[in-house]
Amino acid sequence: MSFKKLTTTCVPLSIENIDTDQVIPARFLKSISREGFGENLFRDWRYLPGDVPNPEFALNDQRFKGQILVAGKDFGCGSSREHAAWALADYGFKVFVSSFFADIFKGNALNNNLLPIQVKEEFLQKLFTIIEANPNIEAVVDLENQTFEVAAAGLKTSFDINPYKKTCLLNGYDDIDFILSKTKAIVQFEKSMVTA
Repeated sequence: MSFKKLTTTCVPLSIENIDTDQVIPARFLKSISREGFGENLFRDWRYLPGDVPNPEFALNDQRFKGQILVAGKDFGCGSSREHAAWALADYGFKVFVSSFFADIFKGNALNNNLLPIQVKEEFLQKLFTIIEANPNIEAVVDLENQTFEVAAAGLKTSFDINPYKKTCLLNGYDDIDFILSKTKAIVQFEKSMVTA
């Protein structure tokens, strides 16, 4: 699925050093299919003993909805499990904003058509304040121009992304799709080598 621009509200999770075992606990890694992991996203934080929803956890707070997860510094640290990206996607998130991402998590997110946006810590803290004050405020992610903006609050920043991954996201490509998109050029190159 291609990604160009997203306008949505945000879910704040102002916890630092969220590791992938909190994103999706190891006991739920019993499937190689990408579906079904969302129901156990942040399982140990979302539920109290007896599978009672924890009313103090952001994903259970009815004020917060949306496809952008705003997380504290060092999101996705710990093990390299790709299931963390699967769980976040299956729950419905498309974008993650933090002041730092673990490299392997960032790669897994991009490989699954999810966009991690790294911002300065000061920007992140302002964003948390804005969302808490007005949970219905919308953010706009413009991938083509590489900007993240909350216009109603006068908050805007640019973000970096690997050009190859940007192309893949804009077109909804995985690595194989990208290679297939170059078939014509590959065939022409092969013909030129035969005649050379």
